[in-house]
Amino acid sequence: MRCVIARFPFDLTKSGVLDSMKGVKPEEIVGASVIIGRRAYPAKQVGEVITRQDRRDFSAAEVLRAMTKLGFTCRGLPQDSMPTRAADPFQHASAMLG
Repeated sequence: MRCVIARFPFDLTKSGVLDSMKGVKPEEIVGASVIIGRRAYPAKQVGEVITRQDRRDFSAAEVLRAMTKLGFTCRGLPQDSMPTRAADPFQHASAMLG
């Protein structure tokens, strides 16, 4: 399957990803993850291994999109850990004045 990660096209296959990740020790998961085989890997680690690019060059979302299309189970950030939108201080002030 052809996909674009960090503006570069890659032809990825499920078996190719499995082979690339074979023997790679998973790092600690603090965000989005991909389950490959029986292990869960951080999405950025997977992207770095399969593309051989620096993980700062692509987003976890790009990796998750590609891995989902290949049939891997992906997990995003839990809703509790998502940043919430800060209250608008002007809206609060206008409510107090009005």
